[in-house]
Amino acid sequence: MAKKQTPLKIIPLGGLDGIGKNMTVLEYGNNMLLIDAGLMFPDDEQLGIDLVLPDYTYVLENEEKLRGIIITHGHEDHTGALPYLLMDLQPKVPIYSSRLTLGLIEGKLAEHRIRKPVFHEVTDGERIMMGAFDVSFFAMTHSIPAALGVFVRTPAGNVMHTGDFKLDQTPIDGRTPNYQAIARCAAEGVDLLLSDSTNATYPGFTPSEAAVGPALRHIIKNAPGRVFVASFASHIHRLQQVCDASVAVGRKVVVTGRSMVTNTKIARELGYLSIADENIIDAYEVENIPDDKIVVLCTGSQGEPLSALSRMANGEHRSLSITDRDTVIISATPVPGNEKSVAGIVNSLSKIGCSIFDKSQALVHVSGHGSQEELKLMLAMTKPSYFMPVHGEAIHLRAHAQLARNMGMDSSQIFVVDNGDTLEMRRRQVRIGQPVDSGVVYVDGLSVTDADPVVLRDRQKLSQDGIVTCVVTVSHRSHKPRNVEIYSRGVSFANDDLLTYDAQEVVRSRVESNSDAGVDQLRKAVRNGLSNFLWNRTHTRPMVIPVVMEV
Repeated sequence: MAKKQTPLKIIPLGGLDGIGKNMTVLEYGNNMLLIDAGLMFPDDEQLGIDLVLPDYTYVLENEEKLRGIIITHGHEDHTGALPYLLMDLQPKVPIYSSRLTLGLIEGKLAEHRIRKPVFHEVTDGERIMMGAFDVSFFAMTHSIPAALGVFVRTPAGNVMHTGDFKLDQTPIDGRTPNYQAIARCAAEGVDLLLSDSTNATYPGFTPSEAAVGPALRHIIKNAPGRVFVASFASHIHRLQQVCDASVAVGRKVVVTGRSMVTNTKIARELGYLSIADENIIDAYEVENIPDDKIVVLCTGSQGEPLSALSRMANGEHRSLSITDRDTVIISATPVPGNEKSVAGIVNSLSKIGCSIFDKSQALVHVSGHGSQEELKLMLAMTKPSYFMPVHGEAIHLRAHAQLARNMGMDSSQIFVVDNGDTLEMRRRQVRIGQPVDSGVVYVDGLSVTDADPVVLRDRQKLSQDGIVTCVVTVSHRSHKPRNVEIYSRGVSFANDDLLTYDAQEVVRSRVESNSDAGVDQLRKAVRNGLSNFLWNRTHTRPMVIPVVMEV
């Protein structure tokens, strides 16, 4: 009887229900490898939530198997969950990535007081053994330098993970994708391809990052006053082009915004951002330099309320302000869900009267993700036996799957799955396996908690209709009402004395009619009676908190 072969399990724990919280587990026997550990920022309905993480309980339950964590590049949606994961893991697990990515991670871990992490710097073309996994790294181009793809060999078969990528032939740092390495992997056999789906709905090719440079230079050169450029702090290639354009036209560069200052410092120290010391100045030095000799690099391209651009637009920045002679360049695309926030900042800037440029008016931004033709080229180069689109919402994953079908792959070779679903590979054959528990974890202040819909529902209710507290004092023996007080916050009828009086009478009546009941039943009667009364009189449903005290 043939011995049943150990399967290679491919388990996405995040990244398949939106753009963010990317995390994929590879498991073979007593060996486990984690690719990326990202976060997602909350949407408008997740009130009070700071960050959204993938539920990595499965990793913690199998932490003794974990041989390493590979981070493909330095963006938050691939690195942001790492501090929380490392704090929960008992053993110190090595982290493998490029020099820039490790530099960005080191600063992030220091903020969380995680000391002496185990870092292993890897480079394009390097090959490393991690338990049962034989891993090769290859360079990819993205909107941040030093992005890597991964090729993993196991006894059950080979898996390629592209990471985030576009096939840029003229990257700013001259480091094109390592097509030779991809071809060598294809020659060995890519049994399963995991490929970036973010721009799978966009036809054609994504323009090169180099295409942005001339537009930036033209705007910066002809601006009459200061120029403010808002971009992702991790978009080092974009920052390099802003610096190059500024220096070329004789302007000094000012950097403001905590993450922008941190990332430019790290990138300069590691050699990924080149600008001479005399061309970069402190924000407090701008008063001594003419306005037409200044370019300000700042955070705020996503409309973040505490970002440097937001504070400057609202006149709240400590050292910089924007006037009607200035020019603002928003060099980014709003992440889905941030459109309203970005529009709010644009409106604030419009009231000031400054000139505003975004990608709808000039080529000041291009995506870091490949469009349909690049995704098809990746499929053509790798010739995978099986394909699983990753990194995207359902519409992106299914569009990517359709591209694969258009290129001749059979539907049985393509897996569009959800977080927690498992693929199993045996003898280079891939099938659906048993799913694992998955979901999201919320970072709320200093606490990291499971998703609790009751808490979020309560916060939404409070934000919409406010809160009413009813304090009822009843006789200890008879439970007859002695006093009724009603307090409210965030309600439209707060100053309506007549309504408050009527509400007190309704509560008093309810308590009298339930005087034989216990305290818990009295609370329920007060809540229901007051809630129904307020709905009938105001058509709002504030949160009602009943307090019943015996005296």
